[in-house]
Amino acid sequence: MKPKQTTGWIITSAALGINLLLGLLYAWSVFKKALVTEWGWNDVTASLPFTVSAAIFAFMMIFAGRAQDKYGPRIIALLGGVLFGLGLLASGLAKTPAAMIITFGVMGGLGIGLGYSATTPCAIKWFHSSKKGIISGIVVSGVGLAPVYIAPLTAYFIRLYGIQQTFFILGGIALVAITGFSLILKNPPSDFVPAQGSETKASVPASKGISWTDAIKTREFVFLWLTFLLSATAGLMLIAHMASIADTQAGWKAGFMLVVVLSIFNALGRVVIGFLSDVIGRKSSLILVFLIQAVNMFLFSQYQSVPTLILGAAIAGLAYGSLFSLMPSITADFFGIKTLGVNYGLVFSGWGIAAVIGPILGGYAVMMSGTYTTSYVTAGILLVVGTVLLLFMKAPEHK
Repeated sequence: MKPKQTTGWIITSAALGINLLLGLLYAWSVFKKALVTEWGWNDVTASLPFTVSAAIFAFMMIFAGRAQDKYGPRIIALLGGVLFGLGLLASGLAKTPAAMIITFGVMGGLGIGLGYSATTPCAIKWFHSSKKGIISGIVVSGVGLAPVYIAPLTAYFIRLYGIQQTFFILGGIALVAITGFSLILKNPPSDFVPAQGSETKASVPASKGISWTDAIKTREFVFLWLTFLLSATAGLMLIAHMASIADTQAGWKAGFMLVVVLSIFNALGRVVIGFLSDVIGRKSSLILVFLIQAVNMFLFSQYQSVPTLILGAAIAGLAYGSLFSLMPSITADFFGIKTLGVNYGLVFSGWGIAAVIGPILGGYAVMMSGTYTTSYVTAGILLVVGTVLLLFMKAPEHK
């Protein structure tokens, strides 16, 4: 029996549901603040579980992407959900930084990498190539939108039950829900033909795929990897420290609300810019968001009030979120959908390096000077460099 065209939307909805739960990673600044104020950890130490989790998540994407290309998305997402849920539950037993790095960092990072790798490639295979941007944007918007509900919920649970019980509650929810959503995921059959749309300038037909060994030899792969690294550093630095930034620059104790603002625009950027890229092109969209984010970072130290911080967080979220619809789409354009899992996993490893640099950059800046100014300027310069690289990037010519 041939699948209906509506099946793609069911798959997309399940993928979105998984990412809404995996996005717990981006609410870490709420946990970080509690670990500093209640358990006496310093800023750098409290950032390490997030940093390790994000780094492992990114590099796991390479292997998980290849596995889902080979074995399909369902089993990979299911394994990811189990690991992520158990990692959160185990974090409820962790009382030292080393233990938290193992539970939230290693176990959580492995689970997120497996689950996330199975969502976007699976969903966009059900749609015409002209819709890659918007479908990618919808799926990955779940990760960006997750802190909108997770951040205040986490803050409420911590206040009511404490840090450890909060990990237990969130771990149980993640384990059950991700397992359920993962059972819905599947790739289309080989003879499935999606509804037609307007033609795009994709270099590689949907039925073909450039192997990862050939992809990494191209200049365009190197440029994609570098621009992901340079641009994601700014967003990750803000995400890891947003609650503390609100307190430091404006004396705002309800800093978790700033996490919510950033998250809303993070999700919005993934959908809106994803759609825009289907219209004006991926490269033009990337240059636009890079320049906007660069200006925002150079000005961020001047945001000394709640309204200006909200504005800065909104712009940062919009620009950062757009990366997660643009990067998989442009990777598919350049190297094909068939091998998108492993190729995007390799490109995504640039984000993994940024996940190490960004949070640590912010932590050391505030420890050394008491402000985040140095980290803002550094991130702005990196974005300018990324913009220059984009100007020289074009679709590779494949024989």
